[in-house]
This record gives sequence, C-alpha cells and structure tokens, in this order.
Amino acid sequence: MLRSPLSASLLRVRPRSVRRLKSTLTSVSEKREDDFEPTVYPTMRNHNRLRLYTRSLIPSVLNTYLPESSKDLDPVPYVAAATVLPMRTNNYVVQELIDWSNVPEDPIFQLTFPQPDMLKPEALERISKLLEKNAPRTALQREAERIRKEMNPHPAQQKTLNVPRVDGHPLPGLQHKYRETVLFFPAEGQFCHAYCTYCFRWAQFTSVGSPQQFQSDDSKLLQLYLRRNRHVSDLLLTGGDPMVMSAQRLGGYILPLLKDPCLDHLSTIRIGTKSLAYWPYRYVSDTDSDDLLRIFEEVVKSGRQLAIMAHFTHPRELSTPTVQEAIRRLRMAGVVIRAQAPLINHVNADPATWARLVRTETRLGVIPYYMFVERDTGARHYFEVPLARAVEIYSKAFSSVSGLGRTLRGPSMSATPGKVHVVGVSEIAGEKVFVLKMLQGRNPEWTHQIFHAQYDEKATWLDQLKPAFGQEKFFFEDELKSLEREDNSSGNLYPYSPGMEYRCEDIFSPGD
Repeated sequence: MLRSPLSASLLRVRPRSVRRLKSTLTSVSEKREDDFEPTVYPTMRNHNRLRLYTRSLIPSVLNTYLPESSKDLDPVPYVAAATVLPMRTNNYVVQELIDWSNVPEDPIFQLTFPQPDMLKPEALERISKLLEKNAPRTALQREAERIRKEMNPHPAQQKTLNVPRVDGHPLPGLQHKYRETVLFFPAEGQFCHAYCTYCFRWAQFTSVGSPQQFQSDDSKLLQLYLRRNRHVSDLLLTGGDPMVMSAQRLGGYILPLLKDPCLDHLSTIRIGTKSLAYWPYRYVSDTDSDDLLRIFEEVVKSGRQLAIMAHFTHPRELSTPTVQEAIRRLRMAGVVIRAQAPLINHVNADPATWARLVRTETRLGVIPYYMFVERDTGARHYFEVPLARAVEIYSKAFSSVSGLGRTLRGPSMSATPGKVHVVGVSEIAGEKVFVLKMLQGRNPEWTHQIFHAQYDEKATWLDQLKPAFGQEKFFFEDELKSLEREDNSSGNLYPYSPGMEYRCEDIFSPGD
C-alpha cells in the first residue's frame, strides 16, 4: 500500500514549534481594513425574518395552511414520523414553495415534512401509541433511537474509512475520502434552514451532543491539516449547512486560509448548502448578507474558486423572485454555483421534472452537476428508485436539454468504494448488464474504470448488484477490504506519481 510521507508526520512537531505555528496562524488571519474595497450589491430589501417550524407545530401548520377540503388530514401520523426522523421547516418553504392544495402529494411537502409511510408500519404504530398515551419523553426517545439504529444512520462508512487519523487518533470534524478533497464540518453549521426528509446525514440532527454528531470548531487544526497535505486542492465546508453561520463566523474559517502562503495548492473552496432553495434571503436581505458576499469576493480575488454546491431537488425551488435574486447576487460576487440532487421517489422521479430543473438552472447561470442515487440510509424504502428506472429518467431528461445542460452527471451512487456512475444498460456476449464507471475512487487509480454488473430490474444500490460474466467480485473489492484495515483515511494513502504533485515549500525548517 502506497502511503503519503506527509500524512505520517502530521502534527509531529515539538511544543515550541506548535506555539510558533499558532502565533503565525493568528497573525496571518488578522484582516486589515484596506485589504479590499467593499462592493455595493444592489438588492431588493424586504427584511423577511426566518421563522422555524418543528415537530410540535405540525398540527398548527396543517390547520393553518390546509384548505377546508383537506382539514381532515390527521396530524398524529406526521408527528409520529417526525419523532423518529428530524423535522424542521420555515416560513419561506411553507408560504412560498408548498402547494397546499396538493398536500400530501405535493413534492415540497414530501420533501420537508416526514411522511407516515417513511416508517415501517410496525414502527409507526409503536410511536403513535406512545404519543396517544402521552408517554414520557424518555420513552419516546428510547423507541425512536431503537428505530433509527435499524436505518443505517452512517452509510458508506463515513465515520470509519473517511476520518483522517494522527498516531491512531481521529481528527474531529474532518473527512478525507478522496485524495484531492477534504470535508470540514464546522460545529456552528450542524443544522439547516429546513431539513430534507431524505437527508443522508439525518442522524446528525436527531441526537444533539451524542456520538451521532460529527463536527469541529478548530479552524487552526483545519489550516494545519491542509498545510501538511499538499495533494489537497479542494476544501468542502459541509454539515448540516454552513450557511446557517454568521458571515463573521464563516469568515473565521475561510479568510485565514487565503492569507496563508503555504496553501497555494488550495485552489477551490466549496460550500455545500441547501440555503438557496430553503432560505434565499441569506444572500438577499439577512442583516449580514452583504458581508457574506464580500467574503466570497475575497476568495475570488485571491485567485481561487468559490463554489456553492447548491442543492436543488425540484424546479419549484428555483421559481421565486427571491431565489433568482440570490443567484444573481452570488454571480455578481464571482461565485460559481453548481447544482446537485438525488433522484427521489415522490419528489422528482420523472424525466420531465429533471428536464425542467436542468433548463431552469442553466437559464439562471447555475451549472448542473450531479444526479445522485438516493443513499442506503433513512427511509430508503420510501424514496429509492430502481437503478434501471433511474437510467431511463436520466437518459430521457438528458436528451431533452441543450449542450450547456449536459454537464449533469448521473445517476451516481456515492458508495463505500467511491462514486459509481450507472452509465446504462447493455447486452454483451448474450448477457444483459449494467455498465458502470467509477467517477471517483478511494484509490485514484480506480477512477474512470468501466465494470459491469448483472442486470437486476429491482436493484437500487451497489450492494444489491452482482458482477457480470461469471466473475466472483468487482475489481475494487480486495483492495477495499485492505483499506478497512488501514489506520488512516483513504485520502491520505495515495500520493501523486512523480511530476503530478502540487508544489509548496514546507512550513517547517529541518531544525524544528
């Protein structure tokens, strides 16, 4: 197994060096008033204030917004579902996105209100009975946690294979699955403006303060880790949603990285967020929205790309004047917006919806990026779409948009070995097969490799597929097992071949 020489020495410096390093980090993070000229971003100001609705308010929200013809919708099963799965929405989603005349079938309602059928019938019955009895909160929590444990709360070994280690100790709030990209989970960003019912990180929001949480507020550890891993070109701030943070706090993570002369290998800062869809006022009329855009502008001025990895699941999320204004303002600041979403039953599982989504994104200057396959977690039985059907939906939508919209890649499974693209269905040597391609692999040498699986019209995930042509295993399986025995994340294990690496002077002198 090839190893990066840098990963082994991370943080192995004497206390004197650590003190000197922290002093340096503090000095480079200080921001001078003359660093940049503030930009004025003309905007429509309505000063809309965020109001959150959680599980306890479900009966009140339904009673307020349902038309008279639907007032008989029983809120108890919805409260029961929201006892197990996280539930949070807000006034923008409720008032401007949900079509209440079409509830419960409305896709945005399905997207933001946990549905009774998201729980197995026996689980729903147990929770509902406890609610009807006014059972103690502790009893509800015990039963809810019992159900959650059966729902694969941390898929694709996120908390094992992805977490980097130093001397066997995991680094909190960091994931490093792929060589070039580090994920950072800021502690202040571990919730969202509203929750998606299909969220693959749903467990983060159900047990505050428990081991389910994955987060860090150590910005200097992040900076040091990036310094010592010169093969990293991309930092992805994720959560939760980093855009729930104040501009000042977000800047505390980002701005020091721009001033650090030993991070010239860091070329892109990504922010994974659903805020454009669920609270576009974040970029329009929140009290610090202008400050936020100036931080993004600073990233661009430093010669780097600031990429908003926007999560748009349905074209209605792009339909309001507010989101369109937010997109315009971000683009004025030099931000690149890329859009991605999973293919979700009950929400967007048809080609016409995806074609409209891609066309609208392209028109507004948003780059279509990924169509994901719903992960094997949470209420997967409710949301999952067979891979064969996913290919049909993608192909029909893809063929119905212009070339600029065909940057959309998918359907893609973010599975344990990597991102697996279901290219299509074919017949080879008399056998009907799925044609698969590794878009991104734990081992970079797996990337772009084509492989085949037996056709299965019911399969919804990689672990349900079998190798084609009589093969016993897929090409990556043996090495993947060896990775599971390693003492570091896969992103640290594969250095560049000679001549391909990034070049940056080491921050430590030989005498340290």
